[in-house]
Amino acid sequence: MHSAAQPEFPTEKSGMATDFISLAVIAAVAFVAPVIAQAIPRKPIPETVLLLVFGAILGPYALDVINPTDSIDLLSELGLAFLFLLAGYEINPKMLTSYEGKKGLRTWLITFVLAVALIFLHPNIAIGGISAIPMAIVLTTTALGTLMPILRERELSDTKVGRAVISFGTWGELGPVLAMAILLSTRTGWQTAAILVTFLALCMIAALVPARARKQGHSIYKLLEEKANTTSQTLVRGTIMILVALVAFSAIFDIDIVLGAFAAGFVLRFISPEEDESHIAKLEGIGFGFLIPLFFIVSGSNIDLSAIAADPATLVRFIALLVLIRAVPIVLSLSLGKARKTYTPHERISVALYCTTALPIIVAVTSLAVKNGSMDSETASIMVAAGAITVFLMPLLAQVAYNVADRHPVDALREISHNPRQTRAILSRHIHEKRNIEDTDYRDVYLPKQEFSLLDHAKQTAKEDDTK
Repeated sequence: MHSAAQPEFPTEKSGMATDFISLAVIAAVAFVAPVIAQAIPRKPIPETVLLLVFGAILGPYALDVINPTDSIDLLSELGLAFLFLLAGYEINPKMLTSYEGKKGLRTWLITFVLAVALIFLHPNIAIGGISAIPMAIVLTTTALGTLMPILRERELSDTKVGRAVISFGTWGELGPVLAMAILLSTRTGWQTAAILVTFLALCMIAALVPARARKQGHSIYKLLEEKANTTSQTLVRGTIMILVALVAFSAIFDIDIVLGAFAAGFVLRFISPEEDESHIAKLEGIGFGFLIPLFFIVSGSNIDLSAIAADPATLVRFIALLVLIRAVPIVLSLSLGKARKTYTPHERISVALYCTTALPIIVAVTSLAVKNGSMDSETASIMVAAGAITVFLMPLLAQVAYNVADRHPVDALREISHNPRQTRAILSRHIHEKRNIEDTDYRDVYLPKQEFSLLDHAKQTAKEDDTK
C-alpha cells in the first residue's frame, strides 16, 4: 500500500513573501518621506523627490531591498492610474477652450514641432538613439499630476501663476498622452483612429449615463448616494470600476494606460457633484495614502545609479533640452499679447519652470522604448533620473525666482550705496517686504501666513529709521 504523497514546503523565501517584504519597505518609506520633507527648513525638497531617491537607494541596482516583481509592478501601474485620475479630475473642461487653454494648446504644439524639427536637423541630440517622435514627446511633457500637490502646498492653485501653470501644464500632460496613443501605435492609421473613437464613445457613455441619472433623480443613483458613506462605499467602488475599465481598454488595445486614467478623471469630474468633496477626499486617501507613493518608489527603484554616475553629461544634456524646448517657448508665449501686461518677467519664468517639471510621461515612454528594444535600460535610467531631478529642481528654481525678484536686489544695492549706515535696515526691509504684498492674491503666494507679523515689524522698523 502506497502512502499518500507528502506536501512539499518551500525551503526558500517564497515569491509572496518577497512581495510582502518589498511592500513593507515601500510602506515604511511612504510614511517616513513626508516627515523628512517637513523637517527640512523651508521644505525645498518635494516629498516626491524623496520617494524616488529612497526607491533608487533601496532598489535592485543598489541595496536590493525592494524587488519590483510583477505583483509590485501591477500596484505601481495602479498608482500611476490614480495619479492621472486625480490629475484629470483637476482639469476644468471649460479651461481647455478658454483663452488661457487655447494659448496652452498652441504653445504645446509649437514646442512639439520645435522638438521634432530640432531632432531631425540634429540627430545626435536624441539621447540613446531614441527616434524623433518619442524624444519629442518626452521633451514637451509637464508632470501636472506631480505638480498639483506642490502647488497646493505652496497655496498657488488659485492664484494667477497657479492658473497659468495649470493651463500650460494641462496640455503638457494631455498632449503627450494623445501623441503617445496616436504616433507611437504599431497599428495602421485607420485602426488607431477606430480604437480612439471607440474609446471616446466609452468615455461619453461612462460620463453621460450617470450624469443623466443624477439629474433625473433615478432610483439607482439615489441608492448609490445613500450607500456612499456606508461600508458599501458605492461611489468609490463605481469610480474605481470606471478607472479600471478604461485602463483595461487601454491595455487590451496597446494604448498607454495613462490615457485611460486621464479620461477616467475627466469622467469623474463630469459625474461627481461639485459640492461632494468627501468623495474626492476618499479617492485622494486611496491614491496619496498608498498607491501613488508606491508608484514613485517603484519608479525610483528602476533607476540605475551606476549608469548615471558613468554618464552624468547625458543627464545634464537632457535637463538642458527640457528647459530649451519646454520652458523657453512658455516664457515667450507669456510675453506676447494680453499676457505681456498680465505677468511680470519673474512670473513668466516661474510658470515656465513649473511647467518643465517632468516625470510620469518620461517613465511611460522610456518603459515602452525599453520593451520594444529602441532604448537600453541604462539610458532609460538616466532619463528617469533627469525627470526626477526636474521634480526637485524646477519648483525650487521657480520659488527662487519669486523670492529673488520680489526682494528687489538691484534697488537694495542702490539704497545701500546711498545710505551705507542703513544697510541692516534696508536688507531687513527687502528680505521681508514682497511685491504687492497687500494684495490678498499675492500674500499667500509670496509670504507664509506665519511671517505676516515679521513683515509688519520690518515695515515699522524701516519707517522709524527713515524718520531718524
